[in-house]
Amino acid sequence: MVLDTLMAPDFASSKAYETALAQFDRAVSFLDLPDGVVEFMRHPKREYTVYFPVQMDNGDIRVFTGYRVHHNIVLGPSKGGIRYSPHVTLDEVRALAMWMTWKCALVGLPYGGAKGGVVVDPTKLSLRENESLTRRFASELTPVINPHGDIPAPDMGTNSQTMAWIMDTYSMTMGYSVPAVVTGKPLNIGGSEGREEATGRGVIIIMEEALKRKGLYDKGAVRIVIQGFGNVGAHAARYAVENGFKVVGISDVSGGVYAAEGLDIPALYTFTRDGNLLSSYDHPGVEHLSNPELLEVDCDVLIPAALEGQITERNAGNVKASVIVEGANGPTTPIADEILRSRDVLVIPDVLANAGGVTVSYFEWVQDLQNFFWDEVEIMRQLKRILLKAYDRVAEYCETRKLDMRTAAQVYAIERVARATLTRGIYP
Repeated sequence: MVLDTLMAPDFASSKAYETALAQFDRAVSFLDLPDGVVEFMRHPKREYTVYFPVQMDNGDIRVFTGYRVHHNIVLGPSKGGIRYSPHVTLDEVRALAMWMTWKCALVGLPYGGAKGGVVVDPTKLSLRENESLTRRFASELTPVINPHGDIPAPDMGTNSQTMAWIMDTYSMTMGYSVPAVVTGKPLNIGGSEGREEATGRGVIIIMEEALKRKGLYDKGAVRIVIQGFGNVGAHAARYAVENGFKVVGISDVSGGVYAAEGLDIPALYTFTRDGNLLSSYDHPGVEHLSNPELLEVDCDVLIPAALEGQITERNAGNVKASVIVEGANGPTTPIADEILRSRDVLVIPDVLANAGGVTVSYFEWVQDLQNFFWDEVEIMRQLKRILLKAYDRVAEYCETRKLDMRTAAQVYAIERVARATLTRGIYP
């Protein structure tokens, strides 16, 4: 298991919710909405906290804390990942659930936003302990997850095997197989072609569109730096190189590597998937950097693909990239956003840039419900169509309303949720 994991965050994960609310408040200031509807969208619909025991390999019993937050379900069932990390907090999960609401609304998916997490370091669990923890957590979530109400997916620290355990636990409880209860599953139990690499591919699809519109589409000359080399960052790097771009810097939890002439991404992918950290990578011409240093490397495109809160008021003024594509959720703080805007740095926001994962999760859910599956060519064709259509929406709002990309994306998404709320009415 390889994690898009901790890059020594500049602020506690609980600050993520403050960021999400600040972004929301800025966006709604450009909308003429009833105060009550604004207040309704500002809060999660429901929050679920569980404390559950797991027997460890040595016989000890440990109690773990888990969360599931449903932010909004006006447009459809809630959708969002489950992360395993020692740094998970309820506020972080609230923020991620809110961002999922806007992300799904922006790309036109019939979902609301959710997120979940367990406070645990998965790298310190044996396979049996991980399975036991996952199955017990899944049983605790049974009252709130189902294929028509809330559909989990993998996130940081979890993967397709985690989803298989959750799907099996839920199915055993129901008495029949329910593949559509989760997405991001292995192919042989109802997973979708292209799901694992969807977020990373989507990041590069969006990046390419941004570069074309900015007049910087000379593939061989574009230098890309990617913070995080887990599922999102690694697939983004691989897809970028396959399409002729040059990746000059990447990083993981141990630090970064940099080569001005471009890194050998296939070799680095194999190296890290064999369980090695980038700090131990030794190759002529490759320079080792810290994660903070990597963010300030001279490049054209910076892709933060690790955790929230990486670009702050302390380093935003030192970022050399002219384009930032947010592969992670919430990697840029509101103050950093202001600094980057003042420097004319184009920031492609997370709700647009990393929407590829939830889009292909939607495809997987639809395929499971219909028991009719598509090939990878069709998956990627539909993914590109949906993402570019969403980019067009954001670009139109930027132009017609004179907004930056993040605010335009959130204004469109929030407006869509608000209008659906008013159309449905307030029950009873």
